[in-house]
Amino acid sequence: MKRVTSNSKVKVNYTGKLEDGTIFDSSLIAGREPLMAILGEGQLIKGFENGLLEMSEGESRTIEIEPDDAYGHYISDMVAEIPKDQVPENSNVGDSLQGNSPQGPIVVRITEIKEDSVIIDANHPLAGKKLIFDLEVISVD
Repeated sequence: MKRVTSNSKVKVNYTGKLEDGTIFDSSLIAGREPLMAILGEGQLIKGFENGLLEMSEGESRTIEIEPDDAYGHYISDMVAEIPKDQVPENSNVGDSLQGNSPQGPIVVRITEIKEDSVIIDANHPLAGKKLIFDLEVISVD
């Protein structure tokens, strides 16, 4: 059986969960396909890619990924309060918006809507969280 190496093309089924068991993503949802990626090309978060290394076709494994190897730590400085008139009128909590920052385009999430202002968060929704993945390697090329 072929083993996953640092430049393998892999096809993998996965289910991503948080520590409380909440599923945040899965290739096993009806209508979804297994994930296909080439390791070493930056397509996957570091911990996911490292978890696949040395697995064989047909092998299953559960891995835990700390924030440093996933989406980083939650940074409170990436939360801001802006005037309500700077967001579309029909915006709701949970909506994602694209804006501009000094570093270029940025995606933010609305976390709170107040009377005259809106709280936006530029952290990835999974920042600061330990991620748990159930992996099954379908094929390795």
